[in-house]
Amino acid sequence: MIKDRCLIVFVKYPQTGFVKTRIARRYGDDFAAGLYKEFVFDILEGMARVPCRLQIYFDPPEKENSIKNLLGHSYQYLPQQGFDLGEKMKNAFGASFAGDFKTAVLIGSDCPDLPRRVIDEAFDALDHQNDAVIGPASDGGYYLIGFKKNTVLPDAFWGLSWGTPDVFSDAMNILRDRLSRISVLQEWRDVDTGKDLADLFEKSKSTTFAHSRTMRYLKKSDIFR
Repeated sequence: MIKDRCLIVFVKYPQTGFVKTRIARRYGDDFAAGLYKEFVFDILEGMARVPCRLQIYFDPPEKENSIKNLLGHSYQYLPQQGFDLGEKMKNAFGASFAGDFKTAVLIGSDCPDLPRRVIDEAFDALDHQNDAVIGPASDGGYYLIGFKKNTVLPDAFWGLSWGTPDVFSDAMNILRDRLSRISVLQEWRDVDTGKDLADLFEKSKSTTFAHSRTMRYLKKSDIFR
């Protein structure tokens, strides 16, 4: 089963001034870059025991050596390719399904507290007769999308207004128009703004995520007193 499943994780190199820009406007570029790095480590740690093969699609392409040195050489790394997020996602699915994978699920790196069980549910949905699976984000986007090899739908990534509250609903319209069975997972929250970050900190104090690298970073920074 592991060899048949691919988990695609989209990651940016945590370069100061280029990640978590809305959080950076409030807390500074250095803080945001350090925070995003902990997001990535927490996500990879959380996904470590998912029964699948994990592929890291990184951006920008010229940071390949830097991101390998940061995250370690035990992962498979591939550059994100495309002019926008939609084309990058389409190309990632295409590259993964060019191999032996039967199902593939793609996530980003904006939900550091996303638990393993959500990924398990996504793969289980694809194993049980669903053509696609999608996880809505609280801001109107989505944090996860997945397909089977014979149901992957490139059209699902075209013409969407990325970064707007209409992304999930527009994507669902495309999926419903072309596919028969779509599994919708529980809503999750991307952490993109100062308010998102404050809410994450408060809700995680009494959960297992309280011991995460992200939470240790926030406690050490002392921005939430």
